[in-house]
Amino acid sequence: MRTKMRLLGFRGAAVKPLNEEAAAELGAELLGEALVFGVGGLCLYLEYLRQAGQSRRREEHLERTLSELRGAIEALQRDLAELRGQGGQGHP
Repeated sequence: MRTKMRLLGFRGAAVKPLNEEAAAELGAELLGEALVFGVGGLCLYLEYLRQAGQSRRREEHLERTLSELRGAIEALQRDLAELRGQGGQGHP
């Protein structure tokens, strides 16, 4: 009961001792609530990790694609420069 009163914000309040049945019921209720909040928090944390991993994989894929496109553009620019160089030499 003291723990529940502290959680509710009451400090130093005098609490009459509970009988064993009421104490067990209150303890079970407190434990059940803690378990529910713990499982909920764990689910939120795991979902956050999943989303962060998915975002990281998407970012890596985009970076890889961008790198491939840059390489292809550089290759096309080299080919174009070679063609321009050959075109000037073959024709008067």
